[in-house]
Amino acid sequence: MISINGTQINYYYICKTKLWLFSHNIHMEQESDNVKFGKTLHEDSYKKDNEVLIDNLINVDFIKHNNPIEIHEVKKTQSMKKSHEFQLLYYIYYLKKEKGLNNVVGYLNYPLNRKMFKIELISEKEKELESTLFDINKIICSDIPKPKKSRICRKCAYFEFCFC
Repeated sequence: MISINGTQINYYYICKTKLWLFSHNIHMEQESDNVKFGKTLHEDSYKKDNEVLIDNLINVDFIKHNNPIEIHEVKKTQSMKKSHEFQLLYYIYYLKKEKGLNNVVGYLNYPLNRKMFKIELISEKEKELESTLFDINKIICSDIPKPKKSRICRKCAYFEFCFC
């Protein structure tokens, strides 16, 4: 099975074309104003909390070493909450399966809205996540999926690649 990172999980729930492009090292995010804003938002909102990169696959925005261990993901808006949720669920899943950590809970932080949501890996979500991992591998190993235009496309870093 191919190594999968958190961004790929996130993109799976947003756009299969974006997932495929990113997975084949076609990266356009560094030019995106939305991505730059998100990085600034994290830096400004959580100055004393540092990102933690684990096994070069998962990049947790910050960790609180409580009992249970808290992993936090900071996002700009809730508009793609399902993709955010499954990215965080993947981090919890990875820590459970690869690191043997069973006492981990996640939090989605939306500082602009002053909201925080607790995310836990329950068996139903774990099964859906495993199905997602299987689908991601199939997408990556296939030809590029045809882009499906939606309302979120105009803000996407890959918009011109897909539609111009």
